[in-house]
Amino acid sequence: MNWTRDVVAQMVDHTLLKPEATDADVALLVEEATKLGVYAVCVSPSMLSAAVRSATSGVLIASVVGFPSGKHMSEIKAREAALAVAAGADEIDMVIDVGAAVRGDFAAVRSDIVAVRAAVPDSVLKVIVESAALLDLAGEQTLVNVCLAAAEADAEFVKTSTGFHPAGGASVRAVEIMVSTVGPTVEVKASGGIRTSADAVAMLDAGATRLGLSGTRAVLDGLS
Repeated sequence: MNWTRDVVAQMVDHTLLKPEATDADVALLVEEATKLGVYAVCVSPSMLSAAVRSATSGVLIASVVGFPSGKHMSEIKAREAALAVAAGADEIDMVIDVGAAVRGDFAAVRSDIVAVRAAVPDSVLKVIVESAALLDLAGEQTLVNVCLAAAEADAEFVKTSTGFHPAGGASVRAVEIMVSTVGPTVEVKASGGIRTSADAVAMLDAGATRLGLSGTRAVLDGLS
């Protein structure tokens, strides 16, 4: 595949999830997203009103749920997702309970996702699995089982990482496992630590269909 700047831009969620982000920062994010021609912006739930005020046609808005720990009650995640959609989010990126996955309770992981899915039935749902942590702590089969749980819960995407976990972010290995497990029925978003065009291309070559980037311009500037 010839990963040109324009092609890759349309696969990017231009992301700002820093806790210190302000309304002005979000306005600049949306402005830059429009100039870069990306697919969507991704912001914290409390920043949605600023994103909506700044939004222009052609750029979707995503928000996060249970972020970044995933250690929220399912009812809270579901309500947060519903409120985010009501505030203008087109897509929801939810974090699983990583501990439940590590201990092998995939029914709990699936139930958590089902609760959010039911709360936002008409929105794109991406399930953040913290792939680096799962691979480090529990191995490949756990990552496989979590991806299968997301597929069974009717998520549209599985997503590698929040970018906030100390175990790390996206890896080619994780993307390959995720794609081989649930693709192409469920898409894969690679996110966390993707800072160069070479990083981005490696994830896309591995089968990712969406990228979560905070340094989007730097990545795109490395492509022709």
